Amino acid sequence: VQLQAFGGGLVQAGGSLRLSCTTSRNIFSLATMGWYRQSPGKQRELVAEITARDRSNYADSVKGRFTISRDSAKNTVYLQMNSLKPEDTAIYYCHGSVMKTLLDKYNYWGQGTLVTVSS
Repeated sequence: VQLQAFGGGLVQAGGSLRLSCTTSRNIFSLATMGWYRQSPGKQRELVAEITARDRSNYADSVKGRFTISRDSAKNTVYLQMNSLKPEDTAIYYCHGSVMKTLLDKYNYWGQGTLVTVSS
């Protein structure tokens, strides 16, 4: 397993959860790390990502509520999720991508972790 994700669970609307994802130093030091999510009947979508240079990008639906961060000492990326809404309910997947060529990259996926937000 290249990436291991932790932290899903059940929370009430308005609550918070923090997801974490660890990987090897070889991957983490070069990778853009991110979180995707997929809910039933929907396509997997990017939630947030952060480059090796700490540049972050968020889906519009989570801006202002979610924060992605990375800890190089622990080879871990975090997703702090605040003000959770029922529509945030999904399986969240950790992802890492490393450039292979200008047109190609290695993609690494963690196992999903379920986040359920009750109304």
